[in-house]
Amino acid sequence: MIVKTYGSAVQGVAAITITLEVNVAPKGTKFYIVGLPDNAVKESQRRIESAIIDLGCKMPRLRTVVNMAPADIKKAGSAYDLPIALGIIAASKQMPADKLADYIIMGELSLDGTLQPIKGALPIAIQARKDGFKGLILPKQNAREAAMVNELEVYGVSHMREVIHFFEQPQSLQPVIVDTRQEFLAAQADFDVDFADVKGQYNIKRALEIAAAGGHNVILIGPPGAGKTMLAKRFPTILPPLSLNEALETTKIHSVAGKLPAHTSLIARRPFRSPHHTVSDTALVGGGSIPQPGEISLAHNGVLFLDELPEFRRKVLEVMRQPIEERLVTISRAKAIIDYPSNFLLLAAMNPCQCGFYNHSEKDCTCPPGAVQKYLNRVSGPLLDRIDLHVEVTPTPFSALSSTEETEKSESIRERVIKAREIQTARFADHAGIYCNAQMNSHLLRTICTPDQEGATLLKKAMDFMKLSARAYSRILKVSRTIADLEGSEQIQTPHLAEAIQFRSLDKEKWGG
Repeated sequence: MIVKTYGSAVQGVAAITITLEVNVAPKGTKFYIVGLPDNAVKESQRRIESAIIDLGCKMPRLRTVVNMAPADIKKAGSAYDLPIALGIIAASKQMPADKLADYIIMGELSLDGTLQPIKGALPIAIQARKDGFKGLILPKQNAREAAMVNELEVYGVSHMREVIHFFEQPQSLQPVIVDTRQEFLAAQADFDVDFADVKGQYNIKRALEIAAAGGHNVILIGPPGAGKTMLAKRFPTILPPLSLNEALETTKIHSVAGKLPAHTSLIARRPFRSPHHTVSDTALVGGGSIPQPGEISLAHNGVLFLDELPEFRRKVLEVMRQPIEERLVTISRAKAIIDYPSNFLLLAAMNPCQCGFYNHSEKDCTCPPGAVQKYLNRVSGPLLDRIDLHVEVTPTPFSALSSTEETEKSESIRERVIKAREIQTARFADHAGIYCNAQMNSHLLRTICTPDQEGATLLKKAMDFMKLSARAYSRILKVSRTIADLEGSEQIQTPHLAEAIQFRSLDKEKWGG
């Protein structure tokens, strides 16, 4: 007897429905799994057999063939245990098979039939609804995540016995219901830190406000203890909130990677990823024998913070150049090409030299001649060109640290950022894939960021004096457009350009001696 059950394979951040055909025939005694399964799928026979016997059912001692279609797609992982087991039980006439075709079923089996959580529940649920399935059955730990998808019945189970009982008595399980919008709104502004905690550093706060308003990449350069990391960790508190679509897209990536926080069904705040400087290029960009999203994709719609930037291996930093520009990373393998979104804001921090005190107002730099330039050269010029704001961080004086005066809260800064983003949303409404000033292409740059005569003269002098590249020129124009948006100005004025130019610290001749 042939029985069909349905599962799902995750490729990139999307899912593909997999048909599992189980045939229990009277001739022969062997067990076969075909359809390009990996070792985890092949090993499922022992888990399935143990779970079926523990359930009180019989594992058929007949020729059993499991075909996973389409056969040219690699089937990886242990999440197919449950649909295969149910197919075997139904094909051997130990449970009804008439309703199996209505549901996508996924779950890894323990030897006693309990279910272990799976990866990629959200994209699986999205594809199940798209393909017209009535519902989705999966481990209880993944149920709330999958229930974010409306118009799909999602059942969370902890044991295979519950699934069999459900197909015999459908009223035995109730679908999991999640109010997606309410849960999303409740978690949006839940931050443990605030810019009000930072004393002084008004110019740095201003630079980060501009970066948040326009989606610009930032690098903070300053001595140890000046507050670079503290400011960076508070940066997400002034970013505009995620839209619901962005939240779902971000959750999909974390779900596929198995990085969704416990007891969280939806990522409602912009991600803040801070990998250690020993990270490999594969861990940062993504890939592996079984391709997985890297840190730059986990930071999608959020912030990638690289502390101690020159300490990262040069090869690791260079592989980011294309994703920064394209906002997409492509993982190419012999049998598959997978795209992961990587629309992140790069926030980096670094010391100005090996000892950390080059250009310090009070302490002397102890680095030998040429060492400062050698240290800066660890970060390539093309990568620095892709960073819009170079911000010099100086130590906070005692008078500011000991002041009892209240400083501006993140909420106030965030309101200005949101207003500036609303201006940009309206501006780019007719341009697909462009949502903020940092994403402008060269055509939009020419039409939207044209300075007046006085501003053009100032920009020419800065280009000649600082020997800026064409990319740096476009970055200055984009930043000045954001500064104008923060002030509600329709035109880029000379003061806007002047402020944007002064945020190119690493282009100044004094750096590196």
